[in-house]
Amino acid sequence: MKTLLYEQIVADIQAQVASRSLRPGDKLPSLRTICERYNVSQTTALQAYYHLEAKGLIESRPRSGYFASEWTDKRFPIPCVSAPSGAGAASVNEVITRVYGDMGRSGAVPFSMGMPALELLPVAKLNKGLVRATRSLPGSGLEYEQVQGNGNLRNQIARFYGRAGQGMTGEDLVISNGCMEALSLSLMAVTQRGGTIAVESPVYFGILQLAQSLGLKVIELPTHAQTGVEIDALKKVVSSQKIDACLLVSNFNNPLGSCMPDAHKQEAVRLIQLYGVPLIEDDIYGEVYFGADRPRSCHSFDDSGLVLWCSSVSKTLAPGYRVGWVTPGKFKKQVINLKLYHTITGATITQEVIAGFLETGRYAHHLRKLRQTLHANSLRYAGAIAEYFPEGTRVSRPEGGFILWVELNQRIDTVALYDRAIRQNISIAPGNMFSLQDQYRNCIRLSYGMPWDKNIEMALKKLGQLIAAG
Repeated sequence: MKTLLYEQIVADIQAQVASRSLRPGDKLPSLRTICERYNVSQTTALQAYYHLEAKGLIESRPRSGYFASEWTDKRFPIPCVSAPSGAGAASVNEVITRVYGDMGRSGAVPFSMGMPALELLPVAKLNKGLVRATRSLPGSGLEYEQVQGNGNLRNQIARFYGRAGQGMTGEDLVISNGCMEALSLSLMAVTQRGGTIAVESPVYFGILQLAQSLGLKVIELPTHAQTGVEIDALKKVVSSQKIDACLLVSNFNNPLGSCMPDAHKQEAVRLIQLYGVPLIEDDIYGEVYFGADRPRSCHSFDDSGLVLWCSSVSKTLAPGYRVGWVTPGKFKKQVINLKLYHTITGATITQEVIAGFLETGRYAHHLRKLRQTLHANSLRYAGAIAEYFPEGTRVSRPEGGFILWVELNQRIDTVALYDRAIRQNISIAPGNMFSLQDQYRNCIRLSYGMPWDKNIEMALKKLGQLIAAG
C-alpha cells in the first residue's frame, strides 16, 4: 500500500520521539519548515501534526507552535470495557442532585462541569449577534417562531453539516430547545411507556433520567473506551429482545469519550434497519474533534429514515441559548406534533443569532480555536493525572469532546471521594451517576473544558493525594 505524504511525516516524528532525539517539551519544526523539508503543502503538514496530536505525542500551544508532549514518558492504560448486566432500575437522582447543588460553589474547581468554560466561548460576538437579530427580525424577534423552527437556521444547519455527508435539507430538520428536548421528542415519538431502550454504558445521566421519566426500561450495553458500544452486544440485544429504540452517543461519548469507527456505525445502521429498530443518535460532541476531519454520524449511513440525528450548539457555542435540532426521518410528523403539544416553539432571537454564526463562518472559525484549546487541555490534564494519581489508575484517551473517564482502584468509593474533594473546593462527578446499575463506584468523570493553569494543576495534584489516601 502506498504511503501517504503526511504518514511519512508522522512516522519520522514518531521515530524521533521513540529514539529520544525529540524529548518531552522540545519544540517541533514550524509548519513552514515541514513544508520545505518534505516538499508538501501546509494542509498536508497540518494533517500530520493533527494525527500526532491525536496520538498524544505532540501538543499545540497558542501563538507558540507545536511541542513534544511533556507527558509522553508516563501514560496510564485506558479503562476496561464495561460489563453491565440486565436492565437497570435504580435511581441516579440523589447523587446528581448533590453534585449539581455544589456546582456553583464559590471558588470550587468544577471538574464536574458539563460544558466548556465561559472563557472559551465568543461572548462578545454572540452579544453583537443579538443586537443585529433584534434590529433585523420582524417585531424585533418578539413574534412566535415556526413550530418546525427558524427557516434560515434550518437551512444553515443543513448546509454546514453537508460537508460531513449528512445529505439533508432544511425541511428535514426540526429545531428544539437544546439537544435534550431533541432526544426527548425523539424518544416520545418512537416509544411508549413500559417500552425498552438500549444505551451505552456508562452513559450520560441525563439520558437515564429522561428514560425513567418516560417510564422506559433501560438495557445498558458493554462499551469500549475507544470504539464505543460493542457491536456484538448490540446485535445480540436487537436480534433477541423486543427493543423499542437504541440511543447512542456515537462521537465522543459522555462520559467515556469513545468514538465509534465508521465500520461500527455502518454495522449499527444495518442492524437497526434489519430489525426495524429506530436509532436515536446523540451527536452533540461531533464538532469537537481533534483529528483532521469530523467523524461521520450513523445518520450519514442511513437511507431508511430510522435514524433520528440529534445535536445542538450547547456544548460548543452557547449553552444558555438552548438551540438544538433533530432530523426525525420517517418520524417527522410525530416529532413536530409533540413539539407543538409540549413547547409550541423556541426562542426566535437566539435561533436567528445561531443562523448568523453559521452563515458568516464565525461558527467554523470559533470551532477551530476551541478544538485546538481543548485538545491541548486533554493532553495536559491526562498528563497531570499520570503524574499525580496513584498507580493502577486508568484514563480514557478521547480524540474529541472535553471529558476524561478515570477508573480508580476498586477499593475507592468515588461518592465518598466527592465528599472529601468538595471540602477542598474540588468538584468531581462520581461514576455511579452514569448507570442505573450498581457499577462505576470506583470511577469519576473529569471535564477538561477549563483553560489550563496552575490552579487546575494543583487541584489535580490535590485530588490525586485524596485518592492515594483512600
